[in-house]
Amino acid sequence: MARADFYLIGKPRFREQPLLLVCELARKAVHTNQPLLVLAASAEQAEALDDLLWSFDPDDYLPHQIAGLDLDEDEADVLIVPPEMDVPMRPLVLNLREASVPGEFERVLEVVPADESARGPLRERWKHYKDRGIEVNKHDM
Repeated sequence: MARADFYLIGKPRFREQPLLLVCELARKAVHTNQPLLVLAASAEQAEALDDLLWSFDPDDYLPHQIAGLDLDEDEADVLIVPPEMDVPMRPLVLNLREASVPGEFERVLEVVPADESARGPLRERWKHYKDRGIEVNKHDM
């Protein structure tokens, strides 16, 4: 059964830089040998995440790349996908976009902003996943 995990940002360091939580989730995926597909909300966000993955932990390199750079995308443990790119799904997807993830996956990770006003669309996504028969879980971060 597919799962959707919603990560609610609470800690100050994640409030200041929500992409840090994405890096932490990416590290966990890499360390458990689960190739991760990150659906970025914009090309700028994809580049910011790419930069942050290089620097957030100098002792732990996470193989990653932005889709469409003519490298072998299957080799990247973390593949960051800007909205204009279309790539095959992976079993594990981290969604930073406005809409719920279409298609088939085993598990989707959703990052929920600390800002209450930004949580409305995520409540809709929660309901959408439930309506699709996907198990949903909440994690306070």
